[in-house]
Amino acid sequence: MATSVPTAPDDTANLADVLPSCLVALGAADDDWLRARGLEARIPLRPARSAVVVLVDGLGANALAARAGHARFLTATKKRLRSGFPTTTAAALTTLTTGRPPGTHGVVGYSGWDPGRQRVMNLLSGWDDEVPAGWLRSETLFTVADGLGVEPVVVAPGRYRSSGMTANVLGGARFVSADTVSARVDAAIEATASGRQLVYLYVPELDSIGHKHGWQSDRWTAALELVDAEVSRLAARVGPDVGVLVTADHGVLDVPPESNVSLDPHLLTDVVGVAGDPRCRQLTVAPGTDVPDLVEAFRASLGKRAIVASRDEAVAAGWFGSVASEVLPRIGDVLLVARGSWAFNDDRDVRAGTEPGRMVGQHGAMSDDELLVPLRLAGAFAQR
Repeated sequence: MATSVPTAPDDTANLADVLPSCLVALGAADDDWLRARGLEARIPLRPARSAVVVLVDGLGANALAARAGHARFLTATKKRLRSGFPTTTAAALTTLTTGRPPGTHGVVGYSGWDPGRQRVMNLLSGWDDEVPAGWLRSETLFTVADGLGVEPVVVAPGRYRSSGMTANVLGGARFVSADTVSARVDAAIEATASGRQLVYLYVPELDSIGHKHGWQSDRWTAALELVDAEVSRLAARVGPDVGVLVTADHGVLDVPPESNVSLDPHLLTDVVGVAGDPRCRQLTVAPGTDVPDLVEAFRASLGKRAIVASRDEAVAAGWFGSVASEVLPRIGDVLLVARGSWAFNDDRDVRAGTEPGRMVGQHGAMSDDELLVPLRLAGAFAQR
């Protein structure tokens, strides 16, 4: 009997709805404008003059709820969004800034297969020297906002100012450097003092700590307390006609050492590219490989630890949203999506007697811990 794979809902508000919903709230877009561009705005927001979208990298709704006593502001409401698949920063941020799913905008994972040059490239840090020009298929909504009379502003650490990813995925916005969470909040308050702005405020600190120490660590909790206090200050200090929306790109779960699986080298014999995160591997195979046979072999090898799907199955199940023909070959022929707290590693190049580096906090797969992100509305967007 054929093995079925889970489907991805397409009728639920997700990260793609955030910026279109803000543009509607600012009076810069309406239903006709959205329909003409194939966009959706399924997050009801009160009208506002300007908006600040705070993106807390790696803040899952489940982890936040588990630390509710340390984040009273962020947990004052229980609203949630779905991130999207795969639950990784490169894909999720691009969905946020374009209003499109990965199958449309083309950033299909943390790393992905370049069919033109037949190699895996990093889609998070590789925009300066690995990612071909024109890889991003969708314009950013910052570029669109500028044409609608809304000033787009990105507030982020200075190290991102000149990166290729900023130029592409955050393209069209004025960049404001601020290297601490407090300084970024101050910059957002200043940016929205007058006029009409759409501000994107990026908070990467929590994700960095989570990867290294895990979300259950004291360091992660301390960082959460700081973020909660600063976002609360932002909501209190912006003008009464400025809306604040807080969300995240993905959640996180801690992977214990014994849950890191080394993939069977024999099963990787015909694999020419291993892309994605350890919790969401995308395998590109050599021409002529029997893909259904390889899928079944991985299902037998990994058992209940993974959802194993062919590219055709994943696309039919809606994992990547609507997939353009140009994007299709960028997706792996075989996908290994972790269940539980497992992660899958290609250790063929690890030297004998050495310990491979592993992250504690990980993401990329389809668990609620990774897919569900908070939605906190404040300022003019607060539900009164």
